[in-house]
Formats: sequence, C-alpha cells, structure tokens
Amino acid sequence: MTRRNRPTPNGFTLIEMMVVIVIIGILTTVVVLNVLPDVDKAAITRARADIATLETALTSYKADTMQFPTSQQGIAALKAAPTDMAQPERYRPGGYVQRLPNDPWGHAYQYASPGRNGPFDVWSMGPDGLTGPGGEADDIGNWNL
Repeated sequence: MTRRNRPTPNGFTLIEMMVVIVIIGILTTVVVLNVLPDVDKAAITRARADIATLETALTSYKADTMQFPTSQQGIAALKAAPTDMAQPERYRPGGYVQRLPNDPWGHAYQYASPGRNGPFDVWSMGPDGLTGPGGEADDIGNWNL
C-alpha cells in the first residue's frame, strides 16, 4: 500500500476534544464570574424602582384622601379602597396602582405608617426574606434609596 492510498483519519483526536472542553470551561467560568454580580445589582435596582413607584402612589393617595393608609390597611389600599375609609368618595376610581409587585426575591413589600424613618416606610426584606433584629442588614427601604 502506498502512501497515497492510505485512508486519512476522520474525526477528532482525544487531545483535540480535551482542548475544546477546557476552553469551553474557561469561557463559562469567566462569563459566570462576570454576570452573577450584575444579577444581584439588577435585583436591588428593581427593588429601589418599585419602592419609588409605591412612594409616588402613596403620595397621590395622601393628596386625595388627606392621609396615608394605616399600617393595618397596608399598601393594598393603593389597589382597592379600604373598607374602613372615613371618606371613601375621595378615593381615586381605579386605585393608585394597577398591581402590587412583589420584590425581586418573591416577597411582598412591607409597609408601616407612621414609619420609623418618616411618615411611612416601604421596604423589601431583601434576599434573606427576614426583617427585624439582625435581619434588616440587607433590607432596602425608602429611607435608603
């Protein structure tokens, strides 16, 4: 058999396959290390935007009804008129928000009136979902926007 008639090998060698797998692994690591911190920053930015929107709706609520919702009424008062309102005719038809968002971690936003930091507080409990002693370390509220 002459050199010319020898069949040429088809496919990749094991070494070539290993090199490709190592390169893919390195690229994946670089992408993951660069993208994951941005996901956390995006969640915090979204929570701050939601809180700012709720603040605006609460200010409109007060302009119409002359008071903020009570802590018991909560921010649900922005979507539907509370049953215990003194002057329900002052409530804006259709409410002040179309829907009440959850924070980026799937928890409901918290509300207190009067707040510890102003006439009202609106906050997300953050990624840990806890608030209160020790849990507020990652809370995002209208007092720290």
